[in-house]
Amino acid sequence: MQIKHTLLGLWLVGLLLGLPADATAATVDILASFRPDPSQPSRNVFKNHTPPGNSYCTWAPQYCNETRYSIGFPIDFRMNSAITPGGDDRNHILFHAPTERRNITVLHESTGEAETLQFRISGIGMMLKWIYPNPGPGVGWDTSWGYPPAPCQYIGTAVGSPSFYAFTWGLPEGSRGCAQRALTPVPMGTFWMEGLGFTYELITPNPLGMRAGTYRGQVTFSVGPYKDFDMGDVLLPSDDQVTLNFILTVDHVLKVEIPPGGDRVELLPQGGWQGWVSQGRKPTRLFRDQTFNFYSTSRFKMGLQCQYVEAGDNTCRIREAASGRSVPLQVGVTMPYGIVDPEGQPIQRRPLRLDGTGTQLLLSTMFVNRKPGTLHFEVARDDVATMLQPGEAAAYEGSVTVIWDSEV
Repeated sequence: MQIKHTLLGLWLVGLLLGLPADATAATVDILASFRPDPSQPSRNVFKNHTPPGNSYCTWAPQYCNETRYSIGFPIDFRMNSAITPGGDDRNHILFHAPTERRNITVLHESTGEAETLQFRISGIGMMLKWIYPNPGPGVGWDTSWGYPPAPCQYIGTAVGSPSFYAFTWGLPEGSRGCAQRALTPVPMGTFWMEGLGFTYELITPNPLGMRAGTYRGQVTFSVGPYKDFDMGDVLLPSDDQVTLNFILTVDHVLKVEIPPGGDRVELLPQGGWQGWVSQGRKPTRLFRDQTFNFYSTSRFKMGLQCQYVEAGDNTCRIREAASGRSVPLQVGVTMPYGIVDPEGQPIQRRPLRLDGTGTQLLLSTMFVNRKPGTLHFEVARDDVATMLQPGEAAAYEGSVTVIWDSEV
């Protein structure tokens, strides 16, 4: 997107539509977007739009927040054998999941530019169903289903009835999980688990440094004994994979408002022409500052286009039609607070050049929402002397186009 103003002449929604998954894999899209909010200009984060499904944040939303979300998969677990007290944890019920942080690459669907987000599993849960009255929560188990064994953690609440119990247990980062051990025999077919669900933490990139558009990425987890999601050897899953498609959408803002009449700039000496007319004092320079209002959440560049330019120039000229004389016009810009160059320096009276030097990349460090900036136009002392010829009236003019371009 280019914004051009002739003078004197990205919302982000970030989600990834993943690659085709295996036909047997359960698939869920993780959706997030960035769109500037004028009421919160300093808030530069993605908003998660992923529906929680039939999982923790659906029935206990008070325990979810901007960093903890939940998601559900249509994966059930059925008993493969009876449970006998004692022995290895795998012959009871495991709650194992990958809890380490994973870096996931998402690619811009048009340019292929890569960004990295971080994702980790922070909890696992399901709906436990059984043949009433055995083996309900707290009956014949090492710990209550509401308060899990270490290192799993109780993270809020659970709901139940005489025939089911829905719960989610927290998993500390770096831990594999825990085991729920039976204290009495559990016959084959006594209970089953429905709806694999988990809570997750998602850390997204800084949207202000991302190009507008859609970014996509994917991660696949295995399900079953000795796999990523492992419920032990007694409970076997109805599906052996879960695939997460990350889709991030970024919508940026880049807008410039020039006040009415601001497209015509008259260059004047300090204090006007009265000193020259009445006292013969030659002006030392001609100048004019033109204000504008600026809106931005994106990176961009600035440049010039000129009606008049001569070989070797790196700026525009203004020209006197009768004589054909021309002089350089120095053009600069002061951008509002929140706009910096790649070195983090503010943009104060930064020269605008035809080759883009110094303004090839400008960055928004926050949502700059209708903040004032200034364009500076000046003819320097030596060039003013060229313009003011004795006994000669002259009018210099020319067209200058200032460009704000988000295509960086």
